[in-house]
Amino acid sequence: MDNQVKIGINAFGCDHGRSGFGSYLKSFIRNISDFGHSSLEIFGPEIDRYVYTSDSDSVQYAGVPVSDSPAAEKLWHLMSYQSFVKKRGYNAVIFPAGISYLPVSYEIPSVVVIQSFFAENKSNGEIPSLSFFHKQQLKKASRIIAASKFVRDNLVNLQIPESLISVVYNGIDTGLFFPRVQNDVDSVLIHPFSIRRPYIIYASRISYPSKCHVELIKGFSIFKEKTGAPHRLVLAGADGENADMVHREVFQSPYSSDILLTGYFPHENLPELYSAADACVFPSKTEGVGFPVLEAMACGIPVACSRFGALPEVTGDNAVFFDSDSPDEIAEAITRIVRLNSGVNDEFRRELIEKAGKWVASYTWARCSMETLHVSVEAALDSL
Repeated sequence: MDNQVKIGINAFGCDHGRSGFGSYLKSFIRNISDFGHSSLEIFGPEIDRYVYTSDSDSVQYAGVPVSDSPAAEKLWHLMSYQSFVKKRGYNAVIFPAGISYLPVSYEIPSVVVIQSFFAENKSNGEIPSLSFFHKQQLKKASRIIAASKFVRDNLVNLQIPESLISVVYNGIDTGLFFPRVQNDVDSVLIHPFSIRRPYIIYASRISYPSKCHVELIKGFSIFKEKTGAPHRLVLAGADGENADMVHREVFQSPYSSDILLTGYFPHENLPELYSAADACVFPSKTEGVGFPVLEAMACGIPVACSRFGALPEVTGDNAVFFDSDSPDEIAEAITRIVRLNSGVNDEFRRELIEKAGKWVASYTWARCSMETLHVSVEAALDSL
């Protein structure tokens, strides 16, 4: 790789750094320490000029004067993208926001990052399907980066050539997600909440049915009935598709007073919420990445999760798995990983936490950034 290449990074669709895509791009840029024979430049809305590059003196930002609306930004990609990237002299362009803002055609080699699972048809309105246009655009891409093997296999099932796809796992921000020392206090204060301990945490958007909140609530009720344990269930996440079904299940539960729906919960406050929890239970069965479970592991609490989606892949054998459609299995998994008065599962908990801590150490942003850059430089050099 002796040729000097210039890589453009498309910041459109990253919600000014506030979304998961925005968090990905911030971490990606912050953790690149060696550019090799390449230079990087982010381009996107002018108002984002200092959002992604504030921690980096070596990555430039090219602002695009466009109205702050999805319609205007997508129109810019249709009308002005090609001339812009040619003028900037990019040899390749990375699209961190996946299929959201792809141009009609590529004249510059493109690397599309996919972190989502796509339904095979439109029958399930909750899970997005891949339109004919986006499928064709992915097939035309120079490279595709899948955030897990599960995402790669999903794309292959949708007739995207496997030869285009490289699996690059995201990283965990261990400067944010690490165990906090917990005193023997009855509650944890996380503005604006005072959450009584002990509690079990599930941090995910409130959506029905794929996130399986209803099954978790039923499983939690079985756990409470069988054990009489004092634990509460904290559901941290903004309302999404069919959230009313989840709210109704909470209201109808005989243990509704022990279930807390926080609504939107800031990502930067999640480590404290995780660290004070007795366990993380994650029943979602359509996760393409599933990194909330790794964030929980990094905070030093045991995890039980669905055996579907990418979760078994990203957690290895460092979690307790269950069938998300079975409240009885969920209840059994909760019983195995929480602290009970009998203390019979204390050793199992300690072993699980220790193994998980070692496992998550391999999920570094430095590795993710360098592997992604390597794929992008290869795409650029192939076209020179």
